[in-house]
Amino acid sequence: MAHLTAIPNQDRIRVLAADSTSMSTQLLVEALARDGQLQMIESPSNAAAIVNLVKRERPHVLIVSAMLGETTGGGFDLVREIRSQAAAMRVIVLLDASERTAVIEAFRAGAQGVFCRTEPFRLLSKCIQCVHQGQVWASSNEFQFVIDALARPPLADFNANGGSLLSAREIDVVRCVAEGLTNREIAQRLKLTEHTVKNYLFRIFDKLGVSSRVEVVLYALGNGGPRPVPPAQSRRQSQPAAVSPRSASPIPVTMRKAN
Repeated sequence: MAHLTAIPNQDRIRVLAADSTSMSTQLLVEALARDGQLQMIESPSNAAAIVNLVKRERPHVLIVSAMLGETTGGGFDLVREIRSQAAAMRVIVLLDASERTAVIEAFRAGAQGVFCRTEPFRLLSKCIQCVHQGQVWASSNEFQFVIDALARPPLADFNANGGSLLSAREIDVVRCVAEGLTNREIAQRLKLTEHTVKNYLFRIFDKLGVSSRVEVVLYALGNGGPRPVPPAQSRRQSQPAAVSPRSASPIPVTMRKAN
């Protein structure tokens, strides 16, 4: 009778998982633990605790929900923070839906892979293995989102005094304005209400020292738009830098067909 040989812990991929809630994290860890090649580490759904756990456990791969703690963009902010402290960390972002904005934001934050919950769960183990090997995991449609984003005119640097002048979501709104989208279209793309979009625009006007959408576009495209109001005048606290440094060397890409 044949006996299965267990893979030693030192040869398994150490994976730290943090879903949007403690219950979903536990279920995710239990499901992935069935793969003998993975050594799972369960994490609380709290950004500060996850950062400390990453430092202590030093996992090979981190899986984090984009909706960490049920806060829009919470997972992206966590990825930025972790990548700023551990540039070599391999990160996979779990998405509820394969949407353009979420996919682009995940890779912009520093993720090496995105995995949508609508995909067959069995593929998540393969995703982990590919990302651990230094490859990028994305479907053909998701990769096209990234290519399209790179093809757009570059926006101005929204960093000031070592911090980010605009939040990640405010930059998303600016990008939509630069594309000529209406408030309703921005709300639909970013899954916000029109009222929330208007509030974002008011804050953006205040931070950039502008008074119209045209001036926002001019500033964003670097065509001589108004300079941002200094932090002392705007009375707003700077946010951490939005993008972590990356290697310029080419990375193998694992392409998948869209479902």
